Amino acid sequence: MTTKSLIGDTAMAVALAALGALSAATAQSWGTVSERATDATGFALVIATGLVLVVRRRWPVATLAVATVLTSAYLVAGYPYGLILLSFSVAVYTVARHLRLRDALPLSVGALLLLLTHLLTNSAALPGVLGLVPATAWVAVPFAAGATVRQTRESAAQARAEAIRQRVDDERLRVAQEVHDIVGHGLAAIKMQADIALHVLQKKPEQAGTALETISRTSGEALDELRATLAVVRRTGSDGTRAPAPSLARIEDLRRRMAASGIDVHVETTGELRALPAVVDVAGYRIVQESLTNVLRHSSARQATVAVRYETDAVRIMVANPADGGTHHGEGLGIAGMRQRVVALGGTFSAAPTTDGRFEVRASLPTGGHT
Repeated sequence: MTTKSLIGDTAMAVALAALGALSAATAQSWGTVSERATDATGFALVIATGLVLVVRRRWPVATLAVATVLTSAYLVAGYPYGLILLSFSVAVYTVARHLRLRDALPLSVGALLLLLTHLLTNSAALPGVLGLVPATAWVAVPFAAGATVRQTRESAAQARAEAIRQRVDDERLRVAQEVHDIVGHGLAAIKMQADIALHVLQKKPEQAGTALETISRTSGEALDELRATLAVVRRTGSDGTRAPAPSLARIEDLRRRMAASGIDVHVETTGELRALPAVVDVAGYRIVQESLTNVLRHSSARQATVAVRYETDAVRIMVANPADGGTHHGEGLGIAGMRQRVVALGGTFSAAPTTDGRFEVRASLPTGGHT
């Protein structure tokens, strides 16, 4: 219970106590039928019923119990009907608002039964159903209102929690895809250089040394990217530094790494180069990286072409390589991951062999006509 809530409840309790006392004092002038005029005891019961609401949030059950006993005592004693019933209704509302339905319902029914006892003892009360209906309404209406508010707020809280869980899941999926791309690309390049080193180790040890240097550099770059990606999740880095973010502007660095791994990559860029939305820039780079990694893994033709075209409202990417017998055409995890990236951004994606003997990956990433 916050200080603000306590202040609000105190103000409300004082106001209801005052209004209840005023209604009790003026009941006779309004022609209200009652067995006895409101005296000091009656005023004490009315004021106490209002003031008990100060602690209604902290102790809702106790508040309802006290308010029910005081209100019933007031009516059984034959005092006139008045706004004491409003204070009682607030207590009922509070129980329904803050307690589970299975707990609030029997408490409210019990309060109603105790309240109805005055119909048997107060000769001024309306007889039969005429007295039962209004008495029941003082419980049923606030109970329904409280239960509705509770259900509405619980539903809203569940919706917020579900939205948070969805964002967390999306972030985990994004990081998993990033890690897959980084590790997959790095390991493919390292394996290629390791095979070269093993092949030439005896006859040309100097080439083996060059291959080992490439392995060292490639693994270091992959580790830097991996640390940067994981640092985003942890919101901190091990040394406070971050590797450059993946970007289509870094394709030349990627081309050099692939060249060191034995893949001749020709890069063509057309259109007006400009800064892209971060999610588009990262997705574009990962698509090129994963496509070239697949060439490194699955194609015996050590060459590929990368074309990037900047348009007004999109950036289009094409990666192609000769579709020799060793090229893998299946829908593997890498291609599925690329497709998911593109579809998530509202773009289009294809990966298939062409009639002129090539295997092409094409992606169109919308930029919304702005950077």
